[in-house]
Amino acid sequence: MQRAAWLLLSLGIAGFSFFAARPAFPQTSDPAHKTTYYLHGRIYTNDPRQPWASAMAVRDEKIFCIGSIEHIMLDCGGSKSDAEIVQLKGRFLMPGFNDAHTHLGSAGRDKLTLDLKGTDSLAELQQRVRIAVAQHKPGEWVVGSGWDQTRWPEKTFPNRQLLDEVSPNNPVFLVHISGHVAVANSLALKHTEIADDTKNPTGGEIERDAEGNPTGMFKEGSAMEFVIQKIPEPSDEERRHGIELVLEELARNGVTSAQDNSAWEDFLVYHQLKEEKKLTVRITEWLPFMAPLNELQNMRSEGGTTDPWLKTGALKMVTDGALGSRTAALLAPYSDDASTSGIMTIEPEKLKAMALERDKLGFQLAFHAIGDRANRVGLDVFESVVRVNGVRDRRDRIEHAQVVAPEDIARFGALHVIASMQPSHQTNDMRWAEQRLGPERVKGAYAWNSIQKVGARLAFGTDYDVEPINPFRGLYACVTRELPEGGPAGGWQPQEKISLDDCIRAYTSGSAYAQFEDGKKGELKAGEYADFLILSQDLTKAAPKEILNTEVLQTVVGGRTVYQKK
Repeated sequence: MQRAAWLLLSLGIAGFSFFAARPAFPQTSDPAHKTTYYLHGRIYTNDPRQPWASAMAVRDEKIFCIGSIEHIMLDCGGSKSDAEIVQLKGRFLMPGFNDAHTHLGSAGRDKLTLDLKGTDSLAELQQRVRIAVAQHKPGEWVVGSGWDQTRWPEKTFPNRQLLDEVSPNNPVFLVHISGHVAVANSLALKHTEIADDTKNPTGGEIERDAEGNPTGMFKEGSAMEFVIQKIPEPSDEERRHGIELVLEELARNGVTSAQDNSAWEDFLVYHQLKEEKKLTVRITEWLPFMAPLNELQNMRSEGGTTDPWLKTGALKMVTDGALGSRTAALLAPYSDDASTSGIMTIEPEKLKAMALERDKLGFQLAFHAIGDRANRVGLDVFESVVRVNGVRDRRDRIEHAQVVAPEDIARFGALHVIASMQPSHQTNDMRWAEQRLGPERVKGAYAWNSIQKVGARLAFGTDYDVEPINPFRGLYACVTRELPEGGPAGGWQPQEKISLDDCIRAYTSGSAYAQFEDGKKGELKAGEYADFLILSQDLTKAAPKEILNTEVLQTVVGGRTVYQKK
């Protein structure tokens, strides 16, 4: 009788409604074994064996029961007195998004600097710099990011003279939205050691005019470092504040896990937040591939590899640039600029030798590769690693895999290389990608369906903050391959669309697999982390266009609410 009464009570209006106030994270006063029941929902489990459920029970940061309400209440224990009930009232609940490629540290710094996203002309760029200069003392650095010359009528890179016009007394350094090129003014150049006879660094370029003078443009990180090393580091307080703003943004957008490429100083901030029980997203931090082996081993030992909230992961290596800045390494010259085929940041033989050493120590490898040449080099290296070091479960990755030669696509499946891709890049780049690549080569661009069909695993993310963290932009791009405002009709290169279910899997369980956490998160089933979202609409019933209008109503990580829409 007691079980029956409990079931009837749960099926009725008793308990907390979905809109009841819930405590903010962290809930340090929660009982050690508190149970929460989520009832009367449309629960998308992402588990092929049980795709849908109407109720779920959470305890000790994990899901311990999921299925029908009768199953949850009658077969999964619990009692009215020690459990919380959340009435979902038919709301759509799904696994939290696992962004497979982010830059949280730089995003935090960008929160505190000049935002240049959305500038629609050189003149607007100048105006934003002019306003920022007025807010700085003479001599203080003005740093910004996010400009994109492909959105301007001029379609050309800025130069130091244009920045000098609006900032003669402050050094200025502005990074492109891709992060692969930047522009500095004359005063910033004076802070560097660049001289008339300074040669281009390996894997980078100091752009010069016809007379040999620097234009102010720097291509790739090795060249940008001439200026970056002169810019004052943020204070510890500034670094933490920026990261806290970023974590709030992730929670608002339903991101419950992030695979991150940031500085070690940022990782230490994440660790501090975790110790204070204020970390609101699970983070796997990549380590710098080029660091000496002993340093990598020390970082892996110090950062750990098993903590469910914060750990170290793959070694990240940037092997080429970006398509928008024509620094992505191609097998043939750019279709709209025959003078260049892009930039490889490292010699292939050196990359292979270093990869063999690092693989022997058990490190997972992740290569940024945008152009078809960089992708081929990366696949060649992974093939050599298997041949020399033997077969094991490596889960090596290519980050972006944006342009792949047709003959190389099948190698992703044959070599078990994960394609870590960002669908929202396609939405942005489709405006000009064919100009860069031509009508034939572009068929291997953003080729999600082709790569998936050869048996390769997809892991989706955003490259935040190159693109907004909002995962619904990626889902929309994935299923439509159209611009946010619509078109082209039927989608751009529509043969590469994949289903909504596949898109969600790539953003959840696919990303979990890419960080060796399959079976722990990405699906809603017993034993996995209680990381999930409640959304404003059922994604499986929404028209594709409506996906963009989806709002996150509640984000839960480890069973604790980290965001709730007011």
